[in-house]
Amino acid sequence: MDAFNNLMYGFGIALEPINILYVFVGVFAGTIIGMLPGLGPISALALMIPITFAMDPSSGLILMAGVYYGAIFGGSTSSILLNAPGVAGTVATSFDGYPMAKQGLAGKALAIAAYASFVGGTISIVFLMMVAPLLSKVAVSFGPAEYFALMVLGLTAVVSLSDKSLVKGLIAAVIGVMISIIGIDLQTGTVRYAFGTAHLLDGIDFLVVALGIFALAEVFYILLRGGGGKEQPRNVIGSLKLSRGEVKEIAGPIGRSSVLGFFTGVLPGAGATIGSFLGYSMEKRLAKDGDTFGKGNIKGVAAPEAANNAACTGSFVPLLTLGVPGSGTTAVLLGALLVMGVTPGPAMLVDRPDVFWGVIASMYIGNIFLLVLNLPLIPFIARILDMPRPLLLSLILIFCMIGVYGMSFSVFDLFLLLGFGLLGLGMRLFGFPAAPLILALILGGIMEESMRRALQISGGDWSTFIDKPISLTLLIIAGLSLTLPLVKKVVVRVRATS
Repeated sequence: MDAFNNLMYGFGIALEPINILYVFVGVFAGTIIGMLPGLGPISALALMIPITFAMDPSSGLILMAGVYYGAIFGGSTSSILLNAPGVAGTVATSFDGYPMAKQGLAGKALAIAAYASFVGGTISIVFLMMVAPLLSKVAVSFGPAEYFALMVLGLTAVVSLSDKSLVKGLIAAVIGVMISIIGIDLQTGTVRYAFGTAHLLDGIDFLVVALGIFALAEVFYILLRGGGGKEQPRNVIGSLKLSRGEVKEIAGPIGRSSVLGFFTGVLPGAGATIGSFLGYSMEKRLAKDGDTFGKGNIKGVAAPEAANNAACTGSFVPLLTLGVPGSGTTAVLLGALLVMGVTPGPAMLVDRPDVFWGVIASMYIGNIFLLVLNLPLIPFIARILDMPRPLLLSLILIFCMIGVYGMSFSVFDLFLLLGFGLLGLGMRLFGFPAAPLILALILGGIMEESMRRALQISGGDWSTFIDKPISLTLLIIAGLSLTLPLVKKVVVRVRATS
């Protein structure tokens, strides 16, 4: 009953005309930002801090939160249409979304992404409302050892799904970890893999790698096959309608991935990216047609989209109840709150209930706005695939170059983009999966930092990773995720020969 009363109090704040306008502006701007590779929510939120400085804290956070989950919602568009995920949380969506677009099902893929995002966001808001104070205590119980085990589990879950070769998946993951540790080690000051150039001292940005491995590699692959001069076939948008069978098919993945994504987002440092990969890998394991994932399976679009939006909402639990940012985006939100004179933490529910419950209520409204905004625009957005092939490839190249150059204004990053594009092309030609490399790049730094902290706390005792029940359980699951596919292959071979 208290939760319901608090929510009604929050709606009283969120439904004020000015706050409704802020919700609309936030989700609309976030959607546009998410669609454009290279921008991302962090840059947009950082620019909004001066704008929200003089605003009421509840209104300011409502606006910035709308930009955040709006960008995650809109990020699926470039992933599906161009195979160019500018937002890390939508990388997994491109695995099946882009093949669907190439099959003439772009409209259906975008519609599924919109529905899955709406349901995932709504379910997670209910969880946020009901269990935020309780989950904040659970998040505190995760120490460095538990985080290291969680990162290992997330990585092995994706590696084990490598279609052709587990070894190639492991090789791709190792390359991703190596890329993630390039630059200055913040704990010791040691320079690693910089090769004598100052350009690599700060490491390599995720966007450079993602756009190179996916978007640029796709352009190179099309040109290599001689498809650069061919006209794109017409009527590639397809129908937006889902049959009853398709609705039933995606209902389970959306529900499961929403819950998994939310609880993943609750953990500081996990976030939408890990949530989307875990949702995708879970559904591929559970699905009877798991071998069709990566080839245009609608469940492969629904699961990561539900998970990343749920995780986005879940990340507000540690931010608001503990004052702990779980990602770069929530770190910017934390800074904005401090500038506005609000200190997130356990006392926030008592001291500033208007901010806490006003933001939660605004998320309900924001999710409705996102659905209403995106569904009518899908036929127009998807027309991008109706362009002549040479023009489309040129636009992809331009978006990639503007996105990468706009981050640091460095020509060196453009050469890195080209290098990763060639690496992605080689991986594609020789059957190396891209997903383990991208996820290892994202998790590598967190894994290393968590491992070091755990060892420092334990005095260098490696048994700290198996002494604690949570970390031991996660590591056992990670080990099983790698060994079970091998055991399954051996069983299949034995049955075939007997």
